Amino acid sequence: MPELPEVETVARLVRPHLLGRTIVEAQVAWPRTVGGRVAGFVAAVRGARVASVLRRAKFIRMDLQRAGRPAGALLCHLRMTGRLHVEPSAAPAGDHARVLLGLDDGRTLHFDDVRKFGRFTHEPDADRVLAGLGPEPLEPPFGPAWLAGALQGRRRAIKPLLLDQAFLAGLGNIYVDESLHRAGIHPLRRSDRVRPEEAQRLAAEVRAVLERAIAREGASFDTFYRTPEGREGGFQHEFRVYDRAGKPCLSCRTPIVRIVVGQRGTHLCPACQPRRPARAASRAPSAPARGSRRRR
Repeated sequence: MPELPEVETVARLVRPHLLGRTIVEAQVAWPRTVGGRVAGFVAAVRGARVASVLRRAKFIRMDLQRAGRPAGALLCHLRMTGRLHVEPSAAPAGDHARVLLGLDDGRTLHFDDVRKFGRFTHEPDADRVLAGLGPEPLEPPFGPAWLAGALQGRRRAIKPLLLDQAFLAGLGNIYVDESLHRAGIHPLRRSDRVRPEEAQRLAAEVRAVLERAIAREGASFDTFYRTPEGREGGFQHEFRVYDRAGKPCLSCRTPIVRIVVGQRGTHLCPACQPRRPARAASRAPSAPARGSRRRR
């Protein structure tokens, strides 16, 4: 599923083509994509002007206006195989086109989705729909102090916690694995046992990984993700652990292993990411010497 860098890339690249444009026509080929209410969707968007194109978590949000007043918003979630792109009016719709929005400059916004899991809905109150999401990892309040306090306030394995969109918005499997490796934290470490200096390092690595991935236009980790212009992302060439099971760690040459955490395939280096931090390991009782007798 596209994560924050991929969704941010899509939002940035379609924004110049959509801002200020009026939707003059709407076609829906798969009703479930728009929430099943095709007539209501068409009536809500036809004649509306696109006032903004933003990303929130893994959603692309397009605020609409009529006569200068708010008219709800389009919320697009790419899910596994969704693709959003703007094409000239003469460009034919593909076999997997689910929604087509004709614009007043003659071009058309396409939402394609091979597996039909994506959503492209009109929401009268988008703020209410998005209200349960956590903070953005590239914006305040996220930072070392916030992360250290938030981790201490919970008792969960850190990877599932970072994947929880109500805790922190936008992260997914790839970027959690990559960030935890760079920070030297095992994905099963309990959150309240992450030390402040580790939380500081993790906050910095989350930001650095996401910014680098956005600069590379995301990661084409399968055949489905492409930018609106049809290009592959480039961050998959910089993975340090994700999808590299059995290959040597780029830091220490230890083979990367794959485990399952919270029903999600998880990649880590067992040497760089010990299950227990060094301080805790040093307090562990040492095994008795061979041949010695343990006192009772």
